[in-house]
Amino acid sequence: MDRQLTLKDSFQLCGKGLHTGLELTVTFRPAPAGYGYRIRRTDLSGQPIIDALAENVQETTRGTVLAKDNAKVSTIEHAMAALYSAGIDNCHIEVNGPEFPILDGSASYYVENIGKVGIAEQDAPKDYYIVKSKIGIEDKATGSSITILPDDRFSADVLISFQSDILGEQKASIDNLKDFPTSLAGSRTFVFVREIEPLLGAGLIKGGDLDNAIVIYDREMPQERLDRISETMKVQKTDATKPGYIMHRPLTWPNEPARHKLLDLIGDLALIGKPVKGRIIAVRPGHTINNRFARILRENIMKQY
Repeated sequence: MDRQLTLKDSFQLCGKGLHTGLELTVTFRPAPAGYGYRIRRTDLSGQPIIDALAENVQETTRGTVLAKDNAKVSTIEHAMAALYSAGIDNCHIEVNGPEFPILDGSASYYVENIGKVGIAEQDAPKDYYIVKSKIGIEDKATGSSITILPDDRFSADVLISFQSDILGEQKASIDNLKDFPTSLAGSRTFVFVREIEPLLGAGLIKGGDLDNAIVIYDREMPQERLDRISETMKVQKTDATKPGYIMHRPLTWPNEPARHKLLDLIGDLALIGKPVKGRIIAVRPGHTINNRFARILRENIMKQY
């Protein structure tokens, strides 16, 4: 019988928030069997705790935002993907601000530190959600869909598609979560240059730079406008006549954006509260449809109790 797992010891990571630009510290601690994932806002009065569950997701704009009463915490999906993929069922998390640090835009630091502190087996059986029949949703407006099929373990396939000469269609898959550290964890978040101004106008990505994101310049714009965006983001100016990837280090894989979308999907589905046995097929996934799907699975779980 598989047993529940938690961390053997605590670890801490520090860095700036992608959306707030604040310097943040997040701490991951062992937790008792049956605890799940819970996040404490140590900077707020009363230090409120938010259960990391799909029904507590309040926003899905460029990230997954959990909320309870007046407490929020965002940009959690990379950490959740690392915990879930490591088989960790129970973890108490503390953060001193409204989001987790973005670090390098991937899950690699979380995976590395989980490996350093180790994983402890607990005296309780692992409680799987076993998919017994096909479940699917779609969003006709965006062309997005997610389907899960019965299987004896977790696996997933993702297809992304953008109207872009630089980033068109890409696929990524994982057949065994043990491969997450080497095949998905290092994939970084990405953003199109044309999205940056609206995101800044919405008060987001204040901490975004070329150290924590892949920037894709795919639609030519006037040099002055591109220079203005570069100055705002505090990155080196580039030639507006030359589309392509803008980043400090090259792509880790040719399909790194698709791998990151799969990483995000795993992080969002970690919020169903149980490890899943099923095969997922996702077309053009994103945080909004990921959360809708996770809520459906949560509803099915609750009906069983």
